[in-house]
Amino acid sequence: MEVIFISGIFMAFFIVVLLLTKKSKALPDKILAIWIAVIAIHLLGFYYNQAGYWEKYPHLIGVTAPVPLFHGPLLYLYCLYSLRGEGRIRLIDYLHFVPGIAAYLYMFTFFFFYTAEEKILIDKGEINDFGIFSLVLLIAILISGLAYSVLSYRLTIQHKHKIKSRFSYSEGISLKWLRNCIVSIGLVFLSAIIVFILRDAMDIFFSFNPEYIFYTILIVFIFYIGYFGIKHENIFVNNTLHENPEDNKNSGDGKYRNSGMKPGVAAELYEKLLHYMQEQKPYLQSKLSLPELARQLDISPNQLSQVINQQAKSNFHDFINKYRVEEFLQNAERNKDFSLLALALDSGFNSKSSFNYIFKKQKKISPSQYLSEMHKQQQKN
Repeated sequence: MEVIFISGIFMAFFIVVLLLTKKSKALPDKILAIWIAVIAIHLLGFYYNQAGYWEKYPHLIGVTAPVPLFHGPLLYLYCLYSLRGEGRIRLIDYLHFVPGIAAYLYMFTFFFFYTAEEKILIDKGEINDFGIFSLVLLIAILISGLAYSVLSYRLTIQHKHKIKSRFSYSEGISLKWLRNCIVSIGLVFLSAIIVFILRDAMDIFFSFNPEYIFYTILIVFIFYIGYFGIKHENIFVNNTLHENPEDNKNSGDGKYRNSGMKPGVAAELYEKLLHYMQEQKPYLQSKLSLPELARQLDISPNQLSQVINQQAKSNFHDFINKYRVEEFLQNAERNKDFSLLALALDSGFNSKSSFNYIFKKQKKISPSQYLSEMHKQQQKN
């Protein structure tokens, strides 16, 4: 177990170095680096405790106790600013750190006015000066961690909806890996809540130290970040979907209510769009976005979004990929010797996986099955 902890701590600091030495660092990179460093310190504190260093160096006792209060806010701010694309943290967002700072301020007397012997007795529960505080701190940590995990997950879901409203592709801007990270952190706090209820509320004792479960999940999370977030899928930071003021302005039931576009104008723009799609085939651009297509049509992105939503009854992602699927079928009919992947790429798709997913979503069967049935039908005729 010791090797696992040392490996996790080393990996955490290694990721911090990678992030801080990365070229063109964005604000989310810096937030992530700080968060991973906080996790590393948290793991290091637990390791020192289990290795007996707290008894050898009593002044280390309690140093990392409030640290878990910073995990949730840092996770949330990482997600938030990756989405917002701003270069500086707003002053109001520093309020997320108030509980953690308040906890350290409350422990000020413990850190600087208690002797080493008194700290050991407090840690063993023989002096109850901080008994109520410890319980309140534990409950605050559990609530904070779970609440911020839920809020962060909601941000990624909102991001997913924005992708479909503004992009015709999802490669490089998908947040699946980040959602998995959020779930991992949520599991840490959820399992801690379960243990707290069983052990402290129901007096059920475990034959092992349940804290190893929490920290093992944290270590797995660190290795997951190291493998996917840095080496393979460093996508959330470098390909952020920045919020457009129009996204917030035109959300909810009153979407487009104040756009000022008359039905006749919307119909004309829709005809213009359909003609452009037919003649110029912009969907063949694999990374076509709503703002780019709007620029080509010489209209605003908000107008284009409204036209597609109201006239085509679709979002931008599905609207564009419907054309790509039809283009694929036409290409497949003309070039029967080409591979499905080559035909898909020629039709504007970015990858085999996205092509298969979109095709099956639209046609309800796989591309190979569809073509096979189509050829059988042609032979019968």
